[in-house]
Amino acid sequence: MHFHKLKRREFITLLGSAAAAWPLAGRAQQPAKLPTIGFLGSGTPATQGPRVSVFAQRLHELGWIDGHTVAIDVRWAEGRAERAAEIAADFVRMKVEALVTSGTPTTLAAKQATAAIPILFVDVADPIASKLVASLARPAGNVTGLSNQTPELAGKRIEFLRELVPGLRRLAILVNADNPAAMREMSEAQAAARALGLDVATMEIRKAADIAHAFEALEGRANALYVQGDLLTLANRIAINTWTLGSRLPSTYAFREDVQAGGLMSYGARTLDLFRRAADLAAKILGGGKPDAIPVEQPTKFDLVINLTTAKMLGLIVPDKLLALADEVIE
Repeated sequence: MHFHKLKRREFITLLGSAAAAWPLAGRAQQPAKLPTIGFLGSGTPATQGPRVSVFAQRLHELGWIDGHTVAIDVRWAEGRAERAAEIAADFVRMKVEALVTSGTPTTLAAKQATAAIPILFVDVADPIASKLVASLARPAGNVTGLSNQTPELAGKRIEFLRELVPGLRRLAILVNADNPAAMREMSEAQAAARALGLDVATMEIRKAADIAHAFEALEGRANALYVQGDLLTLANRIAINTWTLGSRLPSTYAFREDVQAGGLMSYGARTLDLFRRAADLAAKILGGGKPDAIPVEQPTKFDLVINLTTAKMLGLIVPDKLLALADEVIE
């Protein structure tokens, strides 16, 4: 009986010491925290989901597998600069290894949030004028990436629009007045339009609610529309296209996504190619590379996309010359 008690007491003691050891063993076996990339998208999953997909796919090809060797934490600013600032601050608190940003306002928000964590931007029009980098060859600081813009793009969009719209005389430009890069592009577009002898009306918006007022004020003052490509205009592309078609205005855009959503035409850098290339630069940073040693890259290929369904709705015949130049035709 005594022997039995002793054994039992010994067993309980053993059990107690084993139980005390279990949490330690559990902690020891937990995997180390994965290096994390904070992906700050300027729009919504609906407008920009494919950008994340090609970025993650290319990282996977380079051996950085989401959930295994790296964690990609994706958040969306939904076209609002103040939300971008909140997300950027959150990523900084998390001490992510790198921040990937899209567009000028989101990148500026990230730069304000940290001078230490590497920031890799995509789709920034003019990184020097926006004071994100000191120069393209030597970015300096913690920011580098891929620009989407060459100054002559605005002019090319207007030239294509003029070929598509016979007798184009008055051009309206829709722009996010809170985005300095957008305002610079507006100046380029105004200069290009005036050089072609067009009258120009500008429509400045700062939030989604301004779009309806801008179109109401424009009534009868233009016969085509230039929409500046920006986090606000892209996030609200359905509303803008609804008003554009309702006003029977042929439109030109920066992004293919705008034309998929019913816009007439876009001309711009191949955005998905830029996000794929961004994964190569992110892999360099994950491998210990410093942003100031990675030059800013500029696009070499630009796509002309035309929506034939929208052209028909507007009673426009797309010239054969433009169809031959188009990289993609949406029917």
